[in-house]
Amino acid sequence: MAVTAAMVKDLRERTGAGMMECKKALVETGGDIDAAIEFLRKSGLAQADKKASRTAAEGKIALASSDDNHRAVLVEINCETDFVAKDANFLSFTQAVADNALTLGNTDIDALMNTEINGATVEQARQALVAKIGENVQVRRMVFCQTDGTLGAYVHGGKIGVLVDLDGQDASLARDLAMHIAAMSPEFVSADDVPEDIVAKEKEILIAQAADSGKPAEIIEKMVTGRLRKHLSAITLLGQPFVKDSDITVEKLLSQAGASVSGFERLAVGEGIEVEESNFAEEVMQQAQGG
Repeated sequence: MAVTAAMVKDLRERTGAGMMECKKALVETGGDIDAAIEFLRKSGLAQADKKASRTAAEGKIALASSDDNHRAVLVEINCETDFVAKDANFLSFTQAVADNALTLGNTDIDALMNTEINGATVEQARQALVAKIGENVQVRRMVFCQTDGTLGAYVHGGKIGVLVDLDGQDASLARDLAMHIAAMSPEFVSADDVPEDIVAKEKEILIAQAADSGKPAEIIEKMVTGRLRKHLSAITLLGQPFVKDSDITVEKLLSQAGASVSGFERLAVGEGIEVEESNFAEEVMQQAQGG
């Protein structure tokens, strides 16, 4: 029986195994889906059955950087529980993936999944890890930075990772800035980087808030201008008070050091992932009823 793409897709959805493994299993079993599932389970590749659809919002941000502080990468790898996020097997996998990502030198996840760890592709290693720990594991995203300046890199508790591109050669300052970004979560480097539509929307909100004050229009305009300036300072790196010395802004800190920031990347585990709220009692009841 000829193995079709639709058959491979069906087997992948039912087992979570890779495309090539599914195709091989179907060839070995003459296109029998049930037999192919059993084949994959016996080879340990289908332990991810039904797990691929489960929400993986925990995990780790892994960092790999070059010795000269000119190249670095952050990779977010997710699992389902914080317990597994601390598992030695999971941590070993995440660091190996980050090291591969640094060698790869771009942000192509598909290419990363085809690189090798101990003779197996990252995708095969991921599947083997799922089979071993019993949770969905996903290599979600990565950021890569390369600069002629200095890269500041910082990972906080495995949950927040930052890369900052400093135009200068002060490694200590670069790391301090990375720690600041991890803590204060600025959205942009400077007010000039904030898109006009975001500024306009914020101004519209501030005008609406001030409209009921009963103050003259020119006073309202000054109020709005001041509040807008304060808001832009709060969401930009340069406008924020430096986390290690709140008496100076980051802009002043950089000015004193004769340095500037070209850009930064900040990743936090699970941000943007919609986690379904579950009722533990209902889950137990469903299991007891065979649901």
